[in-house]
Amino acid sequence: MNIDLKEMTQLAPIFRELFKGYHLSRSEPEPYAQLSNLQDQYRALFKALGFELVCDPRGFYYFVPEQAGAQVNKTAQRLALFTFILVEHLADQGRDPLAVLDGGSLGRDELPALLEKYRDLFVQAEVTTQDELEEKVIRRLTQLGFAEDSNGVYRFLPPMHRFLDVCLSVQQDRDLAASLHSSDLPLPAPTLVVDDDDILVDDEESEEEALARAIADEQESLA
Repeated sequence: MNIDLKEMTQLAPIFRELFKGYHLSRSEPEPYAQLSNLQDQYRALFKALGFELVCDPRGFYYFVPEQAGAQVNKTAQRLALFTFILVEHLADQGRDPLAVLDGGSLGRDELPALLEKYRDLFVQAEVTTQDELEEKVIRRLTQLGFAEDSNGVYRFLPPMHRFLDVCLSVQQDRDLAASLHSSDLPLPAPTLVVDDDDILVDDEESEEEALARAIADEQESLA
């Protein structure tokens, strides 16, 4: 495939976000539009450098970890557990979980009651206070492109389908509530491109080096 780097004007911001584990969706209009318009070119370029770009038809893009069998990290476990809890909590309230987690929102003022109701489950994920819930779960959801924080209202974005898919799969086999309260971590969870520690590593030099290598290798292949 002929890859024209001059057309890929959003290459640097796209690579930077995907490299960190961010999920690009329509909430990032310019990078998302270019990925959609030049999807095959971006996939080919990233594939040549060992990065698998997933183009989910529901409207988001992300990198698959280099090791297909990578161990699910704590971040993925926490986000999966939070999604499972939300599904049960919303259903108990008579709210449609899919409607909320597919473009809907959750208020910050709902977190204390949620934490108290499912305290035994959150303890498994090393989350015992609202500050920890916001730091270890909510902040990670926003950092990785699963949600947006709008003055204490958390709006869920299309990448949440990665966790919803797991929830729906579990529900096909057994009651979700029984599953939650009879099992310990690790829960089923997608593999995320993110470190296990609680702070994302802002490694600008590594990103720049990887991007420079990508461009240099592609230019050399076309020479």
